[in-house]
Amino acid sequence: MSWKEAAEPVLTRMPTVTRPEGHVPFKRKLAWTAGILVMYFFLTNVTLFGLQTQTASGDFYGQFRSILAGQSGSIMQLGIGPIVTASIVLQLLGGADLLGLDTDDPRDQVLYQGLQKLLVVVMICLTGLPMVFAGEFLPADPAIAQSLFGSAEATTGVKTLIFAQMFVGGILILFMDEVISKWGVGSGIGLFIIASVSQQLVAGLFATEAIGNITGFFPAWIGIVTGSVQLEGSLVQALLFEPGNLLALFTTVLIFAIVVYAESVRVEIPLSHARVKGARGRFPVKLIYASVLPMILIRALQANVQFLGQILNSQLASMPAWLGQYADGQVVGGVFYYLAPIQTRQDWMWFIYAPAATPSEIALRVLVDLFVTVVGSAIFAIFWVETTGMGPEATAQQIQNSGMQIPGFRRNPQVIEKVMERYIPQVTVIGGALVGLLAVLANMLGTLGGVSGTGLLLTVSITYKLYEEIAEEQLMEMHPMMRQMFGSD
Repeated sequence: MSWKEAAEPVLTRMPTVTRPEGHVPFKRKLAWTAGILVMYFFLTNVTLFGLQTQTASGDFYGQFRSILAGQSGSIMQLGIGPIVTASIVLQLLGGADLLGLDTDDPRDQVLYQGLQKLLVVVMICLTGLPMVFAGEFLPADPAIAQSLFGSAEATTGVKTLIFAQMFVGGILILFMDEVISKWGVGSGIGLFIIASVSQQLVAGLFATEAIGNITGFFPAWIGIVTGSVQLEGSLVQALLFEPGNLLALFTTVLIFAIVVYAESVRVEIPLSHARVKGARGRFPVKLIYASVLPMILIRALQANVQFLGQILNSQLASMPAWLGQYADGQVVGGVFYYLAPIQTRQDWMWFIYAPAATPSEIALRVLVDLFVTVVGSAIFAIFWVETTGMGPEATAQQIQNSGMQIPGFRRNPQVIEKVMERYIPQVTVIGGALVGLLAVLANMLGTLGGVSGTGLLLTVSITYKLYEEIAEEQLMEMHPMMRQMFGSD
């Protein structure tokens, strides 16, 4: 008996969101998308009952929080982390051809979706249980333990309640993502990342000390102009870094411009309809062909590695110095230090901020971060293209099924595949490496609102893609025949 036959009774019975039976009008899609977005914002403001917020340690996800689309101390504590981690596992298993699933087979599609949901549940437990029960990451409130269980020492029961709330939040975000994928516009994961990063960007522009405990760009410059904010150190340093933050503004605008430009760079392969004369089109192979979603996989993998280091540091009486050294909850040495990505300017500008690490240690960490991010982005981009039906073979079959062909070539899937192999693999690697390089540079220079470079990169690219999908939906709504041609029903 194969694993598919053994697991089929379980995987086929996993709860799922029913697909629409026919075409969903564009306005209804927007309504579903807006409703889920409002629900997401509401859930990020629902605090975990029983959490001792006054003494809880800082968010151990740190700068990873913007791409995990959650909120520390809320029911959305885990964010999209379990979903992304499960996707990483499936990507690796699929890339190694260990699953034996054919995504073109409806039966295997159901098994794949059920397996993904099961892995998400497992990842919620593997991530949430150590957060709650290991160390003091999410300490239980003794007062709640006293009122519920009659003893201030009975924190285990309160921690169980905290984990139950986190588990419910993880399941909710899983099905919210599925609702948007089937009934809304775009991807739920992408929408949640946009929402999370946009909050930080707005705070980085307009927040004051009274709102959010930070000073945004415009309030800071109003204070500089009026003289209410005192500039310390050299004038150039004060204007470029804090409180002026001109470098962060420049980096933010530059990332926006580069990503929008890169999204418009493409190789267009001409197509013509085999039966309808004059019907022509183009198949675009974008520079960022695999999108920037593989970067989510890279950063989520790095977040899990750093989380593992913090768990080991809290549980081991004496962690080996070569493995990791921690001070005030932050890694300052060892293997986990070099595997930690550069997140802020303070991590590497030793000539300004005087960090504890030596320049040679900082240089090695930057090189490791560049290598892991750039190479990892390229590898995950290849996996993403091959497992999502964007590779040369799958693309050739799609063109063949649509009745189109490449002028000057025989109408044959193998011929079309050979043409696609000239562009797709090379563009996938180059685009993935470019996205990784931009993410590292943005992190090193800093952005408005403390948004990570990866988060900003993802937000701009996902927003651009969402704009294209909305324009396509509007076009098909105006011309129903195009919807039938592209098989959107």
